[in-house]
Amino acid sequence: MAERCGDSVRLRWKPIALVVLLVLLAVYPFLVGKSNYYMTLFAMMCIYAIAAMALNLLTGFGGQVSVGHAGFLAVGGYAAAILSTKVGMPFILALLLAGVVTGLIGLLIGLPAVRLRGHFLAVATLGFGLSIPQIALNWDDLTGGYSGIFVTKPVLFDTEFKFFYVVVVSIVLITWIIYNILRSALGRAFVAIRESEVAAQAMGIHVAFYKTVMFVISAFFTGLAGGLYGYWVGFISPNDFTATTSFMLLAMIVVGGLASLPGAILGAVLFTLIPHFTSQFVGVTNLVIGLAMALIILFRPQGLVSLGQLFSAKKRQSGDVSEQEAGELEKGAEEKYVNV
Repeated sequence: MAERCGDSVRLRWKPIALVVLLVLLAVYPFLVGKSNYYMTLFAMMCIYAIAAMALNLLTGFGGQVSVGHAGFLAVGGYAAAILSTKVGMPFILALLLAGVVTGLIGLLIGLPAVRLRGHFLAVATLGFGLSIPQIALNWDDLTGGYSGIFVTKPVLFDTEFKFFYVVVVSIVLITWIIYNILRSALGRAFVAIRESEVAAQAMGIHVAFYKTVMFVISAFFTGLAGGLYGYWVGFISPNDFTATTSFMLLAMIVVGGLASLPGAILGAVLFTLIPHFTSQFVGVTNLVIGLAMALIILFRPQGLVSLGQLFSAKKRQSGDVSEQEAGELEKGAEEKYVNV
């Protein structure tokens, strides 16, 4: 009886928490007095969260290390800027095509990358991430070189207040899509490849095909994030997508939690807020980020999202729950970490 009551409470808690979160997202601009700065801060959290979830799909769930994901952000940002500014495409079409173009680049990167593993793959993706800004610098006719490209917000969402809701709807929709991908046979194949490529191949999984699909899907969603970034900031330049950006995205999923969508979002929020509090002190931002990564790797290698396991352990020690219920809490936390 107690077990059924506990399950019922947990089932009711999730939709209530989701509704509360959506309401907070809807009223956030009014809570901050429609401040452009705080709306920008929150919009950057959402954009980086999309990119972090896309990277986590590739690295956390698929086991394919990428240290050059800022390159995909750059491709998406430039594609959206060029399609909207120079070609004159409407916002939705330009954004989606930016994702498609980035996905095609991901396909070109993924085809040779399927033969690489570990640090070899990391070096290859780092080379890609470093090369994209250099290409943008030297391709003046298309990208504007050092001058960059100014991006005008779409007519229907021509202010930060209006476009804020575009970003919010985008992250909610993309999170839902990635969540369902990971719960599908495709997502299970990704996890199987991460655990053991030999075992996955023995089960009939075409490892090279699924690795390539990982790169395409991850690049597509990262391209969408890059497009949203360009529209929100209103300007795209090569200096926006450096190696530091790639390492920052990697730090987000490591600190937040590998193989966890909530962990990716948590990491994006944390690493967007850190510069907000430390930017007035020269060099402190990188110091805090480095310390955060070192402490997480040493003491909580599963990331901040795994702190839920500590909560369940403390409840068991205090006698608030039975041994069976505590075991279920820990199992649920572990499944959340591994699966989504």
